[in-house]
Amino acid sequence: MSLLFLTTGGTIDKLYFDALSEYQIGDSVVERILRTARVALPFRVAELMRKDSLELTDADRATIRTAVEGAPETRIVITHGTDTMTDTARALAGMAAAGKTVVLVGALAPARFAESDATFNLGLAVATAQVAAPGVWIAMNGTVFDGAKVRKDRSINSFVAA
Repeated sequence: MSLLFLTTGGTIDKLYFDALSEYQIGDSVVERILRTARVALPFRVAELMRKDSLELTDADRATIRTAVEGAPETRIVITHGTDTMTDTARALAGMAAAGKTVVLVGALAPARFAESDATFNLGLAVATAQVAAPGVWIAMNGTVFDGAKVRKDRSINSFVAA
């Protein structure tokens, strides 16, 4: 079994610049996290884009879908911003029929921050990608959600079953 990690940007890869008082998306931290965790499973990381999920377009989602469909791997983790993660999950509908297990994951705080949920969420996504049935899943907040039956509850800053 081999895993593919597709990076799209989002908070997980954000940097903070004090002089600018804003976040910018930097190089992906996914491979560093996987190496630090000593993930022994074969994997590869491919960067698709560096965007905040609020900036993702239908064309971007089509690019993500094309990358998933064209990948030789059947188990794929996509790092993604949390604000529109559910939109991308819906755009990936039908992966079960293609025999693909796709797990979207993100973070509510950048991975570069000490108090980030990124490492935990990515670990959950790695485990989910290995054992979940083909389909589209979201791994966030210690829970695995069906990608078609989840929403982000902004009032509690967490994902909940829909």
